[in-house]
Amino acid sequence: MIRRGIGVGSYVVAGGTDADALAFFQAAEITDATQQRAINTLVVDLKAYGIWTKMKALYPFVGGTASAHKFNLKDPRNLDAAFRLVFSGGWTHSSNGALPNGTNAFANTYCNPQTQLALQSNHISHYSRTQISNTNTHDMGCESGAGLNFNLFQYFSVISNKGFNDGLYPTNATQSNTTNTLGFQIGTRTSNVVLKLHFNGSLLNTNTNIKIQTSYPNHNIYIGATNSNGTAGNYSARQCAFASIGDGLTDTEAANFRTAVQAYQTTLSRNV
Repeated sequence: MIRRGIGVGSYVVAGGTDADALAFFQAAEITDATQQRAINTLVVDLKAYGIWTKMKALYPFVGGTASAHKFNLKDPRNLDAAFRLVFSGGWTHSSNGALPNGTNAFANTYCNPQTQLALQSNHISHYSRTQISNTNTHDMGCESGAGLNFNLFQYFSVISNKGFNDGLYPTNATQSNTTNTLGFQIGTRTSNVVLKLHFNGSLLNTNTNIKIQTSYPNHNIYIGATNSNGTAGNYSARQCAFASIGDGLTDTEAANFRTAVQAYQTTLSRNV
């Protein structure tokens, strides 16, 4: 529990509050007790599962406003270097998350996979609260004209309804024809030759017939679209209630990650 102290913007720890959760409360000005409890439990759970140290960016989309939604739980400084989000285009922010309009909305994470992620161990994740099957959409990612991709998609094409592209497309991709777009999707590379796609606690697909990756797109990852050579495209209209970027996750870690995120969403009464 956190209570407001004397003075504008000050917080006093009443007991049992994680220091990283407290730093986020202060940055995002989260004063609602339920939201505080949800965030604190999420941080404690991720640390207990050994996942916290694997995260470079955690976007819990809590607080109901763009000014609160922009902060990275892992490093809640208001800096590009801390991977805080900058929203562009038409977004609707609410207690349920951030909803892009599907035509010009995207959020710049300032996280560049070429310089920030390991070639042999990485992941991105996205929690969707919208069931929609519009084609040619990416929920987050980036790509270059050299055929390099790092993105997570749902209904990008009629051939593959869901997938994770990690490197040279289509060789370095793992995909599934699961049509449900409600819930938590994780794309992860666990070695130089293994890509996996998880959705709502289940392993959907594994691709081991891939080329050894030597480079990634030299562009920032976007949420709500893909960053194609510095230009947003493949816009999504799915409401995002959580997203992350970080190191690769084992099957057990991916399952535990989903458990922690789903518990977080349930506390906020926005789970799907």
